[in-house]
Amino acid sequence: MKALLICSGGFDSVTLAYRLAANNALGALLTFDYGQRHKKEIDAAHLCAERLNVPHLVMDIGHIGRQLSGSALTDDIDVPHGHYSEENMKVTVVPNRNAIMLTIAFGVAAARGLDTVALAVHGGDHFIYPDCRPDFIRLFGEMQARALDGVAEVALLAPYVDADKTEIARDAARFQVPVADTWSCYEGGDIHCGRCGTCVERIEAMALAGVTDTTSYKDEAYWRDAVARVK
Repeated sequence: MKALLICSGGFDSVTLAYRLAANNALGALLTFDYGQRHKKEIDAAHLCAERLNVPHLVMDIGHIGRQLSGSALTDDIDVPHGHYSEENMKVTVVPNRNAIMLTIAFGVAAARGLDTVALAVHGGDHFIYPDCRPDFIRLFGEMQARALDGVAEVALLAPYVDADKTEIARDAARFQVPVADTWSCYEGGDIHCGRCGTCVERIEAMALAGVTDTTSYKDEAYWRDAVARVK
């Protein structure tokens, strides 16, 4: 297997990159610039590709992203703070984002002779993001098999889709991922805010996994209150 990994530069996708590389299954990274305010993640993806010595493809789909309005990730809307299971987190949805990225990724993989498209969606995403759920992953893989019938055989790999982020944190430790050099925060500041949904989830996962988190956060304590509110 040689995979084209959709890599944002975040904790999840970089961990999957290291996992694939450890099994000699990583062919290239594909990162999308869709107009997200946290563009620092693109630099993190590039650093990951350099360290793992694989090509890094950056696809500018900003003209598409500008039409997917209404999300706190792309528009001038305050990024909500708290846990992903809170209702206000739905404002971070970018409509059909994964479906668009995956469609492009399958074409790129076929063109480059790679046999797999990999994606690091996980169980914690299911509540908020419909294009991260197991049924979507299964059906999208089937659809692409038909779209490329007779052209190329490209599988869809999403090893964390039925797992929570704690498993990703364990893999980060297992494969010696430089976690502090990944970027997750939706705020896009100088350091991780520690309060947005992805920061809270990231800190919680590493705490539950017993993994040392060397990332700098503006607020290192907020996550406990955010988690307590939804339990």
